[in-house]
Amino acid sequence: MTSFETDGDAGLHGDFGLLSPVSASPLVAALTGDRAVLAALLKVEAAWAAVLDDAGLAPAGSAALVAAAADVERYDAAGIAVRAQGGGNPVIPLLADLREQVRALDTDRLGAVQAVHTSLTSQDVLDSALMVLAAGAVRQLGSQLTAATSALAGLAEAHAQTLCVARSLTQHSLPFSFGLRAAQWFAGLAAAARRLEALELPVQTGGAAGTLAAGTLLTEKLGPTGGTGLTPFDLADRLAARLGLAAVPAPWHTNRLAVTSLGDALAAVTDAAGKIAADVLFLSRPEVAELAEPRAAGRGVSSAMPQKQNPVLSVLIRSAALQAPALAAQLHLAAANFNDERPDGAWHTEWTALRQLLRLALGAAGQLRELAEGLQVYPAAMRRNLDLAGPLLLSEAVNATVAPLLDSARIAEGADPGSGSSGKQRLQNVVDRTLRAPAADQAATYRKLLREAVPEELLTDAGIEELLDPANYVGQATAITRRILAAYPEFTARQAAAAHPPRNGASHG
Repeated sequence: MTSFETDGDAGLHGDFGLLSPVSASPLVAALTGDRAVLAALLKVEAAWAAVLDDAGLAPAGSAALVAAAADVERYDAAGIAVRAQGGGNPVIPLLADLREQVRALDTDRLGAVQAVHTSLTSQDVLDSALMVLAAGAVRQLGSQLTAATSALAGLAEAHAQTLCVARSLTQHSLPFSFGLRAAQWFAGLAAAARRLEALELPVQTGGAAGTLAAGTLLTEKLGPTGGTGLTPFDLADRLAARLGLAAVPAPWHTNRLAVTSLGDALAAVTDAAGKIAADVLFLSRPEVAELAEPRAAGRGVSSAMPQKQNPVLSVLIRSAALQAPALAAQLHLAAANFNDERPDGAWHTEWTALRQLLRLALGAAGQLRELAEGLQVYPAAMRRNLDLAGPLLLSEAVNATVAPLLDSARIAEGADPGSGSSGKQRLQNVVDRTLRAPAADQAATYRKLLREAVPEELLTDAGIEELLDPANYVGQATAITRRILAAYPEFTARQAAAAHPPRNGASHG
């Protein structure tokens, strides 16, 4: 073992995620770690050998030998990684080891090694392997997103009538409902999940320059009878079927839309998760206290302050959301620089960017599921914060209702419509004068000035109080919530309840 190598299972120099706690998970490592990459590469090679064996383009029995040799436990991932520097990708050293294993297992001298990698190129194997890797990660990611969206749908339904305050540019704006806020969280995550589900992850088989020249030679001249009746496209389709990938009309060595589309879909997941985390981080501040993360032993603690309950789930989710856009941008930068028929470096920059996106999305989704399923909701605190702005919060509603009354009264009195202050201007004056009062006095000041500005024959005291009730000015919040949930039925709590019993939405007065 050299100073650059580790033992066969990460060993002393392994990357365990100490500096990336959002994705430091055995599940994430199993789905995206180097051993998972190695297993995917071997799966592609074994599947290709099976395609050739089935088609009569390799010695009969080759597929079984290659499959046995493709056991990931036979290979030293760390050693292959170091040796990959010699050819610029891990497929080259892996092939040397795979062929050696096949020869050792081929005790009957079938010549099974002829089935290994025949007519393929390194990019075919690595691109296909990364799609296989992504497919497994996306399946797990979809499961986590379904659970999280189910929990969010439950919150939206349970709190459809829970009043809170909307905030615009950091300031209180209008009455709102927490149900609608949760529904908007749900909408972003469900849309991202649906986009992810719609992805087609393609197989890659182009040969050395994307012309299928070696594959053509193989199918036309090297069959047992001098021809098989198959084309390289048939072989590619059969490989896709074996790997569970999408068949494609042509190789895509330098057309990287499959990669950028996957990256964009993963970034959309972290975007949606990041929005939720950002809201929870603000709403769980002690001075706001409308929400709290679920508690767990050892979570949210501080190394110095025993009283701290840090919202660490949201912190980790947000950390993923802040990293993902740059990684997606890296994929686009690479795609735009795929020169020639195989690029000199751009392709190589995809690998780590795509894998890190998978890791971040998986990690964030797992944290988000726990957050959504256990989120603590405090309606009393929401009402307290809603009342901080007092009746000023309803000034839009007052303007819409009262300004026309004041204008009509002036006209009825014979005033020139173009002279004097309009009803809207008079009401704005009420607001301006109120804002000059101390904050503690503004509610009473606004009511007093509004009463003085509006004759009682136009609007009674009861009418004013009705206008100033925030529950009467939430528009179509409940209907919007219902429409959002109806737009994504496959992600609502009802659809996922059997698989994921709801635990969220604990409400505290």
